[in-house]
Amino acid sequence: MKPTWFADVSLLLVALIWGATFVLVQNAISFLEPLSFNAVRFTLAAILLGFWLLLFERQQLKMFSIKLLTSGIMIGICLFIGYAFQTLGLVYTTSSKAGFITGLSVVLVPLFTVLIFKHKLGVNSYLGAAAATAGLYLLTLTDIASLNMGDGFILICAVGFAFHILMTGKYSSHYPSLLLTVVQIATVALLSGALAWLFEDWKQAFNPAVLLSPEVAAALLVTAVFATALAFLIQTNFQKYTSATRVALIFAMEPVFAAITGYFWAGDRLSYSAALGCLFIFLGMVAAELPSSVQDRWKKKFNLHVKKGADSEV
Repeated sequence: MKPTWFADVSLLLVALIWGATFVLVQNAISFLEPLSFNAVRFTLAAILLGFWLLLFERQQLKMFSIKLLTSGIMIGICLFIGYAFQTLGLVYTTSSKAGFITGLSVVLVPLFTVLIFKHKLGVNSYLGAAAATAGLYLLTLTDIASLNMGDGFILICAVGFAFHILMTGKYSSHYPSLLLTVVQIATVALLSGALAWLFEDWKQAFNPAVLLSPEVAAALLVTAVFATALAFLIQTNFQKYTSATRVALIFAMEPVFAAITGYFWAGDRLSYSAALGCLFIFLGMVAAELPSSVQDRWKKKFNLHVKKGADSEV
């Protein structure tokens, strides 16, 4: 299997893990406030990754530097912005609207790639992003109403996640994956803990009755180990073999997996528009994977039509 395809499959597994944890997290934050939950989740993940680093990858510590620390903190800040503003936005808006607006990161990644990094994108990237965006809209069509303050927070969240993908793509190939992951996860844990101390009843994060409740304990176990430690280690390690735009499109499958797991675990049912949205997201991923030869034929055909149209006007 080629490294690019293996990377795509691994990142698709990450999207599956994130989508599958939706029901668990929804149940847990009714017992433990969101920022406090994130603080505990990312702290446990940082500890797990830290022990793994010390026990099995200690040689990576020799490559620790100020540049690595700075890069990891920058990636971690982007990730924190995504989670913090998504959590804050959900206080004021619905989960359906939040899902669609968060999914706008699929569009923001190629847009920022062009505007900030001056990279040229192929036709497939634009078609894939457009199809995935349409799919995300159809997937959440049941509750698209007037915009409110929460929607603005979720938009900031989408920007944070988009920059997290871009920053990971930029720095992951320059530094050891595990060490860089530990730094970014620890950054999110520290920032989440600081804001929880300022704005929430942070003492609940140390309350055994809350932490050991079935809902919170199960959610922390799954999210800390699989959805955080393992997932971000996979992303940091494998994103170097693919493009940021393709990563964004793969992560657009997260709400699809959330809908599937919700169907089996919570009795949720997909509407016809949601099912069509899943299909559009899948088609967006397929479009992004089209070989360059197909793209070239599209470009030539498009240019030919434009030329004929120009000649007919003369």
